[in-house]
Amino acid sequence: MKQRIHEYFQQNEARITDELVRLLGEMVREKTVNVVSEKLAEHPYLKIRGEEHRVAAIVGREFDEWGIPYDTYSRQEGRPNLIARIGRDVSGDRLFLAGHMDVVPAGDGWPGDPFEMTVKDGYAYGRGVLDNKGPLVACMLAARVLKEAVGEESLRGQLQIAALADEEATDPDGVDYGIGFLLQEGKVNATMAIIPDIGENMKSIDIAEKGRTVIKITSIGKQAHGSTPERGVNAVFPMARLALELEKLELEHVPHDQLGHPTLNLGEIHGGAAPNIVPGECHISLDIRTVPGMTREGLLAQIDACCERAGGEFKVAVMASTEPHQISPDNAVVRAIQANGREALGFTPEPFGMGGGTYAKGLNLAGVIAVGWGPGDDNAFHVANESVEIRQLVDFSRMLCLVAIDLLG
Repeated sequence: MKQRIHEYFQQNEARITDELVRLLGEMVREKTVNVVSEKLAEHPYLKIRGEEHRVAAIVGREFDEWGIPYDTYSRQEGRPNLIARIGRDVSGDRLFLAGHMDVVPAGDGWPGDPFEMTVKDGYAYGRGVLDNKGPLVACMLAARVLKEAVGEESLRGQLQIAALADEEATDPDGVDYGIGFLLQEGKVNATMAIIPDIGENMKSIDIAEKGRTVIKITSIGKQAHGSTPERGVNAVFPMARLALELEKLELEHVPHDQLGHPTLNLGEIHGGAAPNIVPGECHISLDIRTVPGMTREGLLAQIDACCERAGGEFKVAVMASTEPHQISPDNAVVRAIQANGREALGFTPEPFGMGGGTYAKGLNLAGVIAVGWGPGDDNAFHVANESVEIRQLVDFSRMLCLVAIDLLG
């Protein structure tokens, strides 16, 4: 079966590459930008956040042409999630390959239109070519190749290709329209998963991710005229003292072998309306990445202690929270990736832990053995001139076929 995969890619490499470039360029052209609702007005081409239906139409069209059935699940019209399946045996393992259709805003610094893909020296450039439309196309083509080169009847399990919404931004209400929605509704029945959204040029396998807690702290004062500050209470000064306390805070933890130490970032500060008004409120937002063994109660106790030392009146609110997770590096998915990497790529991808988060976290916490593994340079995410090597996307598609055969064939 693996020999058939190698021969198929050798005989059809030019066609596969051309098809990948065509589909990726078409997807990049669709501005599926995902921002929080309060920033929607900055993107007048959007009617709703994400508008992933634009890419979903391309994904569905291709699956229809290839004869691969799929289901569509939506929490909100215009923000669909597609799950395609090849292999009819659902009594065996079910491997879930998931890419997301939304992208971050283009930002500044592009030499041309970021939503018009360009190809130069073997690389594709454009918003989303790596994060995450390129890997999504590679997953789709892997399903097509398996169907054509090996046949569904050869799979003892099922390969599932998911094109998902709502990865890049979450509104303050915390409502999820992508993987969180699918897990809540019981629409994911996978036993294993690969999430191609970490970069690392296929050389690393994400088996652990830090937790993330977002905390909003409000300093409460009393508004007054700037000419008579004694009649008010300036909310900024105690917040300034609190910021200094947080800067030197050492979070209580036990170092983790994969994830290391927790981190704290003060990412936003807002306060005051005008120079001649005593600010009645000041807000900051903290992004804290946690490691196993830390608790929400312990974390909040340390934050409260900082507030006491700073003086003033503070209100502390947890806006979002996820737990850290880790899985054993000795599992079937990791072994299959490593074995095929040695044979087909000439190197052995190594397990590691990361501070960022992927769909792998929600899947692992739901009982699915999920790893992050994929193509591209991790320094190319969310930057101007986002890029990915086209050859690497083709190799990744081939690797997915080989890994799927080990796990399902």
